[in-house]
Amino acid sequence: MFVRLADEAYALGAAETADTYLNIDAMASAAVRAHADAVHPGHGFLAENADFAQAVIDAGMVWVGPKPETIRVLGSKVAARRIAAEVVEFAREHGLPIAIKAVYGGGGRGLKVVHEPDEVAAAFESAMHEAEVAFGNGDCFVERFLARLWHVEVQVLGDQFGTVLAVGTRDCSLQRRNQKLIEEAPAPFLAAETVRELERAAVAICSRAHYESAGTVGFLVDDGTMSFMEVNTHIQVEHPVTEAVTGVDLVAAQLAIAEGAPVEAVPGLESGVTPEPRGGMRWNSASTPKTPHSASCRSPASSKACRCPPAPASASIRASRPATPSQAVTIR
Repeated sequence: MFVRLADEAYALGAAETADTYLNIDAMASAAVRAHADAVHPGHGFLAENADFAQAVIDAGMVWVGPKPETIRVLGSKVAARRIAAEVVEFAREHGLPIAIKAVYGGGGRGLKVVHEPDEVAAAFESAMHEAEVAFGNGDCFVERFLARLWHVEVQVLGDQFGTVLAVGTRDCSLQRRNQKLIEEAPAPFLAAETVRELERAAVAICSRAHYESAGTVGFLVDDGTMSFMEVNTHIQVEHPVTEAVTGVDLVAAQLAIAEGAPVEAVPGLESGVTPEPRGGMRWNSASTPKTPHSASCRSPASSKACRCPPAPASASIRASRPATPSQAVTIR
């Protein structure tokens, strides 16, 4: 579909992702053939690949994202977390369950949760293989697996002048098979001070790395603890829910920053502070403050008969357009 909708399409020549969408030379060459002025990395494949960013720059084009050196520091979860522990020893020392994650992974791929000691080695090998196939890099790291927590993201924007601003929070806790199902902005049920601490931490992390463009800082949050998880050095699929409640066009902001604009020049961020939620929908509940919210939902295709493996099929969707911005869109 995306090929048919494109104004121009360039064949990459092969069928395997390792030879096409993960092939830096092929992707950069296609952009050059298209006479592109700039390359936006999108959500996946090479979006967090510092070598691809450098190849785009070396080819004379603008990279609409953080600098290659920033991606190397933050895009690599190993560098970001500075975790260097052999897997079996880590499990023995810190206990189970543990999570084995692909360094360049995302969307649940390359992630294995281990509950039994004799499963560690096989799970690590499986995660490495899955990461190699999906992302072209089999590097993995290990950490303790924490359940029953909030998965909270902080959206940030940084410019070449050293300014990093938190644009807002999102909650992505409701997941299925490590895939996000519902994303909501701003993150609900958090104390105001917790939100401020998360935003301050996200800004501090990205400022230290001289971050430019849009990025997402992920945290695990419970009643008394905030644990840094990772920095996604690209714009997230769920970014529109933040746009809906802040009025900030994040993709337009990326393009403006890539052209040299400061964060304060982005419409909606002129004050240089995190914008208050506006628009979106308001929960009608006596126990919940009427803060504007926006939510997105993914509907995964699966088959109940086969224990829910992917089973793509057609879907019929009917949506009613809201009469006012404060009303939700209903999808049946």
